[in-house]
Amino acid sequence: MSADGNLLGIFVTSPQYMRHVLGITHAAKRAGKKVKVFFSFKAVHLTKHPDFVKLANLLDPEDLAICAASYTCEGNDPQLDIPKGLTGPQMRTQAYHVEILEECDKYLVF
Repeated sequence: MSADGNLLGIFVTSPQYMRHVLGITHAAKRAGKKVKVFFSFKAVHLTKHPDFVKLANLLDPEDLAICAASYTCEGNDPQLDIPKGLTGPQMRTQAYHVEILEECDKYLVF
Protein backbone atom coordinates (compact mmCIF):
# COMPACT_ATOMS: atom_id res chain seq x y z
CA MET A 1 0.00 0.00 0.00
CA SER A 2 1.38 3.41 -0.88
CA ALA A 3 1.07 6.31 1.52
CA ASP A 4 -1.62 8.90 0.82
CA GLY A 5 -0.25 12.43 0.37
CA ASN A 6 -3.56 13.93 1.49
CA LEU A 7 -3.59 12.03 4.78
CA LEU A 8 -1.91 13.29 7.96
CA GLY A 9 -1.31 10.91 10.85
CA ILE A 10 -0.94 12.20 14.39
CA PHE A 11 0.32 9.99 17.21
CA VAL A 12 -0.19 11.57 20.64
CA THR A 13 1.75 10.19 23.60
CA SER A 14 2.00 13.16 25.97
CA PRO A 15 -0.91 14.94 27.68
CA GLN A 16 0.58 18.41 27.24
CA TYR A 17 -0.15 18.88 23.54
CA MET A 18 -3.93 19.02 23.14
CA ARG A 19 -3.87 22.62 21.91
CA HIS A 20 -1.31 21.71 19.24
CA VAL A 21 -3.15 18.58 18.12
CA LEU A 22 -6.41 20.52 17.83
CA GLY A 23 -4.74 23.43 16.00
CA ILE A 24 -2.91 21.23 13.50
CA THR A 25 -6.04 19.19 12.88
CA HIS A 26 -8.03 22.38 12.22
CA ALA A 27 -5.34 23.67 9.83
CA ALA A 28 -5.06 20.37 7.96
CA LYS A 29 -8.82 20.09 7.56
CA ARG A 30 -8.99 23.68 6.26
CA ALA A 31 -6.31 22.73 3.72
CA GLY A 32 -8.47 19.84 2.53
CA LYS A 33 -6.42 17.09 4.17
CA LYS A 34 -7.77 14.06 5.99
CA VAL A 35 -6.40 13.52 9.50
CA LYS A 36 -6.10 10.35 11.61
CA VAL A 37 -5.30 10.69 15.31
CA PHE A 38 -4.29 7.99 17.79
CA PHE A 39 -3.84 8.64 21.52
CA SER A 40 -1.61 6.31 23.53
CA PHE A 41 0.46 6.18 26.71
CA LYS A 42 -0.20 9.13 29.09
CA ALA A 43 -2.04 11.04 26.34
CA VAL A 44 -5.16 8.97 27.00
CA HIS A 45 -5.76 11.42 29.87
CA LEU A 46 -6.62 13.97 27.18
CA THR A 47 -9.92 12.14 26.67
CA LYS A 48 -11.07 14.05 29.78
CA HIS A 49 -9.90 17.40 28.38
CA PRO A 50 -12.74 19.75 27.30
CA ASP A 51 -11.20 20.10 23.82
CA PHE A 52 -11.28 16.35 23.19
CA VAL A 53 -14.91 16.50 22.07
CA LYS A 54 -14.02 19.39 19.74
CA LEU A 55 -11.35 17.20 18.18
CA ALA A 56 -13.76 14.27 17.93
CA ASN A 57 -16.26 16.49 16.11
CA LEU A 58 -13.62 17.47 13.52
CA LEU A 59 -12.83 13.88 12.57
CA ASP A 60 -14.72 10.96 11.14
CA PRO A 61 -15.19 8.32 13.86
CA GLU A 62 -12.91 5.86 12.07
CA ASP A 63 -10.13 8.48 12.09
CA LEU A 64 -9.90 8.97 15.86
CA ALA A 65 -8.92 6.30 18.35
CA ILE A 66 -7.31 5.75 21.69
CA CYS A 67 -5.24 2.78 22.82
CA ALA A 68 -7.48 0.59 24.97
CA ALA A 69 -4.47 -0.97 26.73
CA SER A 70 -3.05 2.45 27.67
CA TYR A 71 -6.49 3.55 28.81
CA THR A 72 -6.67 0.51 31.09
CA CYS A 73 -3.11 1.02 32.37
CA GLU A 74 -4.04 4.56 33.37
CA GLY A 75 -6.87 3.24 35.58
CA ASN A 76 -9.86 3.44 33.23
CA ASP A 77 -12.19 0.74 31.97
CA PRO A 78 -12.31 0.78 28.14
CA GLN A 79 -15.70 -0.94 28.11
CA LEU A 80 -17.52 0.88 30.88
CA ASP A 81 -15.89 4.34 30.70
CA ILE A 82 -15.86 5.26 27.02
CA PRO A 83 -14.83 8.93 26.77
CA LYS A 84 -17.34 11.48 25.55
CA GLY A 85 -16.89 11.89 21.81
CA LEU A 86 -15.89 8.25 21.23
CA THR A 87 -17.68 4.98 20.65
CA GLY A 88 -16.62 1.47 21.68
CA PRO A 89 -14.99 0.61 18.34
CA GLN A 90 -12.71 3.65 18.70
CA MET A 91 -11.01 1.97 21.65
CA ARG A 92 -8.28 0.33 19.55
CA THR A 93 -5.01 -1.58 19.75
CA GLN A 94 -1.55 -0.56 18.59
CA ALA A 95 -2.41 -2.26 15.30
CA TYR A 96 -4.40 0.89 14.46
CA HIS A 97 -1.22 2.89 15.01
CA VAL A 98 0.56 0.66 12.49
CA GLU A 99 -2.25 1.28 9.98
CA ILE A 100 -1.73 5.03 10.35
CA LEU A 101 2.01 4.62 9.74
CA GLU A 102 1.33 2.65 6.56
CA GLU A 103 -1.43 4.88 5.20
CA CYS A 104 -0.15 8.37 5.91
CA ASP A 105 2.46 10.20 3.88
CA LYS A 106 2.88 12.76 6.70
CA TYR A 107 3.10 11.74 10.32
CA LEU A 108 3.51 13.76 13.54
CA VAL A 109 4.32 12.58 17.05
CA PHE A 110 3.44 14.58 20.16
